[in-house]
Amino acid sequence: MTVDQIAALGPALTAFLVSLSRCFGERRLLNHFRTYCHGLLANLPRKSVEPMALRAGGTVRALQVFLTQRVWDHARLRDLLQQRVAAEHGPPVGGQAGDHLGSIGLIDETSVVKKGTKTPGVQRQYCGAVGKIENCLVTVHLGYRCGRFQTLIDSELFLPEGWANDRERCREAHIPDTVAYRAKWRIALDQVQHALGNGVRFTWLTFDEYYGSKPQFLAGLEALGQNYVAEVPKNFRCFPTLPKYRSLRKEFSSKEVYNVCRWSPAFIYQEWQELTLERETVEPQTWSIKAAQVYLSRDGRPTDRTYWLIVAWNRTTGEHKYFVANAPPTTALLALLRVAFSRAHVEHLFRAAKSQIGLAHFEGRSYVGLLRHLVLCQTAMHFLAQQTDRLRGEKPAGHPGADGPGAQHLVCRLAGLTPPPHRPCATGTRIVHQSLHPTPQP
Repeated sequence: MTVDQIAALGPALTAFLVSLSRCFGERRLLNHFRTYCHGLLANLPRKSVEPMALRAGGTVRALQVFLTQRVWDHARLRDLLQQRVAAEHGPPVGGQAGDHLGSIGLIDETSVVKKGTKTPGVQRQYCGAVGKIENCLVTVHLGYRCGRFQTLIDSELFLPEGWANDRERCREAHIPDTVAYRAKWRIALDQVQHALGNGVRFTWLTFDEYYGSKPQFLAGLEALGQNYVAEVPKNFRCFPTLPKYRSLRKEFSSKEVYNVCRWSPAFIYQEWQELTLERETVEPQTWSIKAAQVYLSRDGRPTDRTYWLIVAWNRTTGEHKYFVANAPPTTALLALLRVAFSRAHVEHLFRAAKSQIGLAHFEGRSYVGLLRHLVLCQTAMHFLAQQTDRLRGEKPAGHPGADGPGAQHLVCRLAGLTPPPHRPCATGTRIVHQSLHPTPQP
């Protein structure tokens, strides 16, 4: 970035926040909104209410009340952000984005370790951040990626059954009686439906094996008309073939995808096809691929149509991944694999949101305050994604003073600071080599 580009970010942020002012009924609330968003984007070690208020020279209590008690429409703020994504960052009509994948919805959850028992939704449960059972809260998120633009567009607290069944505890955390337990896959399905209602269009949806293992979730996405590439566990059941006569299908049992990929003729007579993924901060990965058409199992019965079943084998680590896609049989296998491995981008979004935006820094006992903190973090992320996408297109990487450490060092010298070392950031994976050929059908 050049010095002029950095100087233009301040007015751009002001204009961006003012464009969202219809969610706030009075100027004082809009000022608090600006203070909170500026705090999320500031260089603070902890982005909770107190340090952000002190940085702005305001009172801590006023910002706390803004977050938890004052009347403003945080649900409308989320809707406005989604509508802006749909209007400004959707795939072009009649074509697809520059990476030829269109728009991808990224469904995943993240967790934050917490102390105490008063934060809404906190309890001992599996915490992906540390990889074990821990006292934490879990939030379900919907990410969006189109071309080089990527951000989070929806976030929701996962309320465990123990909380939902203890209404007195819920009332202490200001959780309305109408908020009940919902499985994570149900929350994600509602998020997709809500985004579609705001005009967001997904060319693909992708998610991990927890969501892929839920037939109700896959059926719900198909009912919404969505294409997906789902990672599934190895015990996910399908039918490699069907009996010739429909009357025999009642006694025809489904098979686990692990066994289908090992023993089905549709797979054993295929040659492994090689796919190499280059990653930003670590060595490239090479995967061996096989794919075929199968029938999924719904309530123990085969579906009326076929689906893609893809197995990916990492010969170096011995890891196997299984994917199911509802795309037509004529879809290019390379496109399905690029979508499947694009889930790395949601992990990058989580890292950026936690380390730079303050997604994990919420401190409080209010359910409304937590939801507002999540949507305010989405607001800050949307602005950063928008400006990154805009500035990336202004000048090529080789332009003097752009996309390099030079401008950064100049700004540091003007401010009297020591320039930080220049390091590349991880932005996911991309395919640099593939030797995929048309896959024979069973």
